[in-house]
Amino acid sequence: MANVVVVGTQWGDEGKGKIVDLLTRYADFIVRFQGGNNAGHTLVVEGKQFIFHLIPSGILYENKKCMIGNGVVIDPEVLLAEMQELQESGLPVSPERLMISENAHLIMPYHKALDLNQEAALKSSKKIGTTGRGIGPCYGDKILRKGIKIGDLLDEDLFRDKLRDNVEEKNFLLTRRLNSEPVSFDAVNRQFQLLAEKLAPYLGNVSVELDQARKSGKHILFEGAQGTQLDIDHGTYPFVTSSNTVAGNACTGTGFGPVHIDAVIGILKAYTTRVGSGPFPTELFDDTGDQLQRKGGEFGATTGRKRRCGWLDSVVANEAIRLNSITGLAVTKLDVLSGQQKIKIATSYNADGRVFRAMPSNIRMTEKVKPVYEEIPGWQEEIDRARSVEDLPMQARDYIKRIEDITETPAVIISVGPARDETLLLRNPFSG
Repeated sequence: MANVVVVGTQWGDEGKGKIVDLLTRYADFIVRFQGGNNAGHTLVVEGKQFIFHLIPSGILYENKKCMIGNGVVIDPEVLLAEMQELQESGLPVSPERLMISENAHLIMPYHKALDLNQEAALKSSKKIGTTGRGIGPCYGDKILRKGIKIGDLLDEDLFRDKLRDNVEEKNFLLTRRLNSEPVSFDAVNRQFQLLAEKLAPYLGNVSVELDQARKSGKHILFEGAQGTQLDIDHGTYPFVTSSNTVAGNACTGTGFGPVHIDAVIGILKAYTTRVGSGPFPTELFDDTGDQLQRKGGEFGATTGRKRRCGWLDSVVANEAIRLNSITGLAVTKLDVLSGQQKIKIATSYNADGRVFRAMPSNIRMTEKVKPVYEEIPGWQEEIDRARSVEDLPMQARDYIKRIEDITETPAVIISVGPARDETLLLRNPFSG
């Protein structure tokens, strides 16, 4: 029995979906613990691409049980659309294969309206780069104790009372402050009563079932979304998401005791990317950055936005090691670096005559820092056919070794391409 958490170590888009898919074959339960449909996990299986925003990546295995924890915020229409897509692909999602925590909060139409209109009202320099999916306003209502839980759909009177109070308040903001159209109480109420009928069979107590699974010796895989630098508390605030993306939230976001976590795998892209606004110390504005973007196919799985690209940032990596208690690294997209004569790694930052080995908490200081690089030789060979470490060019092996030395953390998985079989599993976290 082993329980493993998978988290992103950078600003998201590290390739968590592929690694979760790989590790799912060794797990019995796969559990999503935070975020909403602002996340996107892309998988390529037998030449077919799947993009999941809410359903855990493990759903592609028919004999596994997937769960959505209480820490996730759910847009029910997006969830049902994903289920329909899987159905059409020959993978029906039954209640035996998917459980949704009754305590997960619902993203409502007024959340999406507020998200889009509030972002539009900001000055260009202050825009967060939100996906506009309503995630932030939904988490805001949760913290303000005004949220509607998905379990509330099972009680029509309770749902209606909560909805009426929220619509009244949100319409005041939409019409009086944001000069936007109001949301119709009757239309939303009818819409969600229909959704309730479809979702009711999937609702349950995720915490209780996970505890029973642990006691019976099952393997549990916890799937995070986004990346450590997007954490609401520990990321480059305010250019962050609205939830805790670090490993500790695997416990609070599912109701699972922290003492039972056995390993934390940090997904580290071999270079660094970021979508949207916010500081990015190693960002490249030259041909190398364009090469990484093109070769890596760096477009957001959720937004389609072009990702900003830069060299690997070990300050960011070491921050993730510390915040998540990472026990092993999964280095992804190593193949994208093939063809580079030289490869750089940022080892620290400089700003105002000071040296920084951790991300500054002051956002203006973070925007000023300049990376201090070390340079190592690159390699020319394409490596997507490598099936063992020995198949990699010596320079690629040296690069992995340097990452391990700088982070003081072993690489347990190396990805050399997007397909399932283009992955080197050096150490299985479920094997102890």
